[in-house]
Order: sequence, then C-alpha cells, then structure tokens
Amino acid sequence: MNSVNLIGRLTRDVEIRYTPNNGTPVSRFTIAVNRINKDEADFISCVAFGKTAENLANYMRKGNQIAVSGSIRTRNYENNEGKRVYVTEVIANRVMFLERKKEDSEIERDQFHNEPEPYGYGGNQIDISDDDLPF
Repeated sequence: MNSVNLIGRLTRDVEIRYTPNNGTPVSRFTIAVNRINKDEADFISCVAFGKTAENLANYMRKGNQIAVSGSIRTRNYENNEGKRVYVTEVIANRVMFLERKKEDSEIERDQFHNEPEPYGYGGNQIDISDDDLPF
C-alpha cells in the first residue's frame, strides 16, 4: 500500500503552472515536516493537480500549515548535462488548510475589533467584584 499523510508548513509561496496539452493546473510545493522527538525537519516535495492546485496557489502562503494525503511517486529524467536525475515526491490527492491565509485573518480580526462588544455595557467597563465570580 502506497499511502502517506503529512502535516507541515509551506516553505515558500505555491506557484501554479498549466500543462501545455490540456491546461490542467499543476502546483509543486515543499512542506517542512517536523520529526518526532527531535528539533529537526524533513523537507518533502509535493505535487497537486486540478482544483487542489488552484486552491493551494490562491489561498496558501509561505509558512501556512497544511495536511497532505497522497502517495509517494518516483520518477527520473535526463538533465541538460546528460545525467540521470531521480525524483521522489508526494502526489497530493487531498490537501487540508489548517490555517487561513494571513490577509483573511487580518481582515476578520479587524472586523471583529470594530464590532461593539456583545457583552459590554455601552462600551463602558463593568465593575465586578471577585466575590461575584463563580471560580
């Protein structure tokens, strides 16, 4: 069985490209995955296709935490110098966003702070003695 599940942070902004033959979106990205019980990380190359690739490029940025489910694939090719290059990467079948992109969080936070306090008293501080608290 070839199945992998990873949680990590994007090491850079996701770039998207499109295949020349049918225009399928493709994104290549790397996530830093912490090792268990160590202060080290592995940097895992991943590839996503279609809507998943588009959503990654549109909503995720460097440093965002994501979860990736997919399979490991190996491939090889000959580079410009005539040397055989071997590549191992995760083909992402499913990606979950574990954080919102920064701009959305800032907008939401600003909107929240501009709303009146739901439990406030006309914007004035309410005096409560410690004896009135249940804890």
